[in-house]
Amino acid sequence: MQVERRGALLVVTVLVVSAVLGGIYGPSVRATSSDVNTLEDSVKSFTRVLSVVQKNYATPVDPDHALYSGAIPGMLRVLDPHSSFFDPRAYANLREDQRGRYYGVGMTIVPKDTFTYVLAPMPGAPAFRAGIRPGDKIFAVDGKSAEGLSTSEVADMLKGPKGTVVHITMQRVGYEDNLNFTVTRDEIPKRSVDIAFLLKSDIGYIKLSGFNETTDPELSEALKQLDATKLDGLVLDLRGNPGGLLNEAVAVSDMFLDKNQLIVSHHGRASQERRYYAVRGNRGVTVPLVVIVNGGSASASEIVTGAIQDHDRGLVVGEQSFGKGLVQTVSGLSENTGLALTTARYYTPSGRLIQRDYKDTSLYDYLYNHKNPAPTEVKLTDSGRQVTGGGGITPDVPVEPAKLDPFQESLLRHNVFFAYQGGVGGFTTYFLGSKPEVTKDFTADESVMKTFTKYLNREKVPYTDADIADNLSWIKREIKKEAFISVFGLTEGYKVDLEEDAQLQKAVESLPQARALYDNARKIIAQRSGGIGVQQQ
Repeated sequence: MQVERRGALLVVTVLVVSAVLGGIYGPSVRATSSDVNTLEDSVKSFTRVLSVVQKNYATPVDPDHALYSGAIPGMLRVLDPHSSFFDPRAYANLREDQRGRYYGVGMTIVPKDTFTYVLAPMPGAPAFRAGIRPGDKIFAVDGKSAEGLSTSEVADMLKGPKGTVVHITMQRVGYEDNLNFTVTRDEIPKRSVDIAFLLKSDIGYIKLSGFNETTDPELSEALKQLDATKLDGLVLDLRGNPGGLLNEAVAVSDMFLDKNQLIVSHHGRASQERRYYAVRGNRGVTVPLVVIVNGGSASASEIVTGAIQDHDRGLVVGEQSFGKGLVQTVSGLSENTGLALTTARYYTPSGRLIQRDYKDTSLYDYLYNHKNPAPTEVKLTDSGRQVTGGGGITPDVPVEPAKLDPFQESLLRHNVFFAYQGGVGGFTTYFLGSKPEVTKDFTADESVMKTFTKYLNREKVPYTDADIADNLSWIKREIKKEAFISVFGLTEGYKVDLEEDAQLQKAVESLPQARALYDNARKIIAQRSGGIGVQQQ
């Protein structure tokens, strides 16, 4: 009976919240006794089935798993790919992402064989202050072995209330005995702005990885540090940015658009349209702008990109964005769970639908194997350029990323660069202090390459001399990147990754075109408004 009551309670909660949201965003309807009876009958049928399964299935059934991973997600999945249910763990992670912070030790971890390793501690975080290094193997947490656990499970063990202590046992190459660290958990920021620096003396670059509660002040600070008003160009990198909070997407767009320009609108089946405008405006920040997107740029990223493209504020470079334009209203439910229910659809300022079609494809193909869809509509930007809708944002300047060849894929699959730098495979190099010393001028010279091929031989990673020769520049860059991560941190390693980035190079080349586009759009808008021009306030 306890299983039936819990199952009924949770299912009823989901249905009631769905009904309430439908009342807010959907048509005005009046519940009848027939509706109530149908709901009651459905809940009774569900709990009977769950009870029978629990009592008679061939092996024991976890009722929480049946509910959280089966019944409720299955009910939502028939609606659309983005209406979803969050079990307590997933809901807690969602709230962390939205708040832009969590409590833990502050380090990036990666899997390797049956253990989890430290990729890099975050500068200034408790793990960094405790002396934890890149390449350290997490052997145990609070006395519990970490062998065979996923990185998510290890991360959960490392998290906890601020001020509490966690005991981490590490294994480090060059040390016979385990190393024990006592680390006091603290608030760890989950930053939206991964990196902001000058590519050249007059061109800025900002990588934005998400949209959480701190995105607006983070981006404002980044623009201030770059002195954006004096730049000749700015590249905003939204590649791989899955989105986040709508109000933060609006705030980011507001920083670049003119005051009172439309940013995005949304409406549902019968809900009233809501429109979001630039309230502050760019306040004189008219730097030429290029936005880079790819198939991993979704939702809030597409709102920002669509607004910039529709108003001809900048050029879009890269690949077709994901095409996620469904509005989810997230509500907390009982037992620390949550529900994200689609209530409306997003439209760009020109009226383009961002969402691509998902009716005739599997969930897996929709999420991971989508191809650029045929556009379903054509709209016009402020200057009269044609842009298409119904399948994400199409870049103004399409640029494919560099493709890995089979040998490069093999080296990455064997995880040789991280292992080589951090000493994970037992072959110590730069990280433990042996020569050559890693400075900002470091390059992988002939001596470094000899030690690298020696490491490949030791680990029995297949290669030929031709493989090395054909991929020499790429290998050297990967070695340099991992060395920089180990010595200087993730940010410096990421800069190395950008050195031969074809999409970034094209973005920089397109800045003069972006300037001309923006100037022309402002001129056309001024002519339409009787020659007065756009007013800055």
